[in-house]
Amino acid sequence: MPTTNLDRRVEARLAEHEVRYTSGRKAVIQALSEVEGPRSAAELSEIVGDSVPLSSLYRTLAVLEDAGVVAPHFSKNLARYELAEWLAGHHHHLVCIDCGTIDDIAIPETLEVRVEEIVTAIGDISKFRASNHALEVEGTCARCA
Repeated sequence: MPTTNLDRRVEARLAEHEVRYTSGRKAVIQALSEVEGPRSAAELSEIVGDSVPLSSLYRTLAVLEDAGVVAPHFSKNLARYELAEWLAGHHHHLVCIDCGTIDDIAIPETLEVRVEEIVTAIGDISKFRASNHALEVEGTCARCA
């Protein structure tokens, strides 16, 4: 049974896709809501433990992705998942080219305005009307530096 605002929003979205909000799906959503940055299935499996077997975890992630509840990000040929932007809020990513870690970063509003201006300008050049953007900055994280 949903208990939080996040649970209610996820349950409503899944219902639109005729998908039940099972205890396993709830465990994955809870895990993703408690970590910073996208996580791989193996990392999520460590968090949810025996409550969601690894074989079920992959199916759960696919169902949640199809319903637009989670979003995948790929780094070093590995999919990492996070809550979709409509649940987690707008943010960008720092991607380590050495270890593949993806960290969330929220940039100050003044910089976000500048990013939006750049996205609009790129769209204008290409006669493309941008409706959203996601910024991934690649480099080396502090752990790998």
